[in-house]
Amino acid sequence: MGNYPEIIRWGIIGCGDVTERKSGPAYQKTEGFELKAVMRRDAAKAADYADRHGVEKHYSDADALINDPEIDAVYIATPPDTHKLYALKVVAAGKPCCIEKPMAPTYAECVAIVQAFEDKGLPLFVAYYRRSLPRFLQVKQWIEESRIGEVRHINWHLTKTPSTVDISGEYNWRTDAKIATGGYFDDLASHGLDLFIYFFGEVKEVSGVSLNQQGLYTSKDAAAASWLHTNGVTGTGNWNFGAFEREDKVTIYGSKGTITFAVFDEVSLVLTNNEGSKEAVIAHPENIQLYHVQNMRDHLQGKSIHPSLGKTGAHTNWVLDTIIGNI
Repeated sequence: MGNYPEIIRWGIIGCGDVTERKSGPAYQKTEGFELKAVMRRDAAKAADYADRHGVEKHYSDADALINDPEIDAVYIATPPDTHKLYALKVVAAGKPCCIEKPMAPTYAECVAIVQAFEDKGLPLFVAYYRRSLPRFLQVKQWIEESRIGEVRHINWHLTKTPSTVDISGEYNWRTDAKIATGGYFDDLASHGLDLFIYFFGEVKEVSGVSLNQQGLYTSKDAAAASWLHTNGVTGTGNWNFGAFEREDKVTIYGSKGTITFAVFDEVSLVLTNNEGSKEAVIAHPENIQLYHVQNMRDHLQGKSIHPSLGKTGAHTNWVLDTIIGNI
């Protein structure tokens, strides 16, 4: 996949909450990777992160990290509105890149990022790590083994109550329409929709409605959609972030059974068919992006193809944008 050193030295742009446990330590635990540097605009916070996590270098300037000759690859973990800005700087420096999800605020920006990396022949990954988690690989295996016959339909219902931050009016970039038109839909629904695309292939038709029902912030807080995968599986979903209670339930309907699970909640996977019901409990790793990061290592070493690349991440954005009305 390229002439990369035996130990690939990574730098993180935006060492905020997602990197504390979910992703940052995964780069340190993956053999063949080294977390060499981190960057945050607040120099003191960057230094604190580096000190707590044992990272050698820290920066308050993204350009300095990107152009550091001791950095071989860059992970962009900033809010989505700066993903394109930094990604184009990384590709100009000739380095592989992983971008947090969603890949960018708009599908058009995703296309521009993907094209830039393709033009340079550089690897581009998107942090849809559920494609690499054993929990969801079990669901995929059941589907491929035809344990529920031919798949007909998938439905996802996701609701949550407004948080204290939502009610307080305190600023949250996830609900700022300038950064994420769909708010929590962009941030959370993207995980499940991307996973369904992994299970059933690209979406060829999609329609949806979305609005702001609560008036607590500028982004949308409710959406509903229907879609069609290229293999003929139909899908429906509804997402509401001002409901009475939290609920996260996916049901896959087949000609001979069903599979139920949750995208976020660690409840049992349940397979039901004419043989009865079977439950599987598969825990996530301590650092939930661990297998995603290990798969990037294998991709860069030419051992396998990563399941979440720039093109797949951009397609998920196309689905999100169409549902939310940006296309």
